[in-house]
Amino acid sequence: MVTFTVLIPNQSQMKYIYFIFLLLFTITVSAQDIAENRMAKIEEVPNFKLYPNPAYDDVVYVTTEKNKNKDITIYDVFGEVVLRDKITSSMLNISKLSPGVYVLKVVEDSKSMTRKLVVK
Repeated sequence: MVTFTVLIPNQSQMKYIYFIFLLLFTITVSAQDIAENRMAKIEEVPNFKLYPNPAYDDVVYVTTEKNKNKDITIYDVFGEVVLRDKITSSMLNISKLSPGVYVLKVVEDSKSMTRKLVVK
């Protein structure tokens, strides 16, 4: 014959369990709010244009409202960086890219913009 013993926590133990549960819930919820706020603070580059897209040649043009120096990062479909460049004009050399679909990230004056780039 097997007997089971059920442990029922007393009132002070239940208060402790509720306190821990409330603490963990509060931390989880506030951590999500912090992550959302950080993402909301990222500003986009005004009047961003990427052309031609799809690209058939070795050059694409990246223009913005200010046309200042831009940090360009291009990722493949696996999230690997395939090209990193800093351009001072609007012309970006993509001759090293194989035909495919990429994600192009442009950073100018601490503002960023991401677009899909298709190379044919």
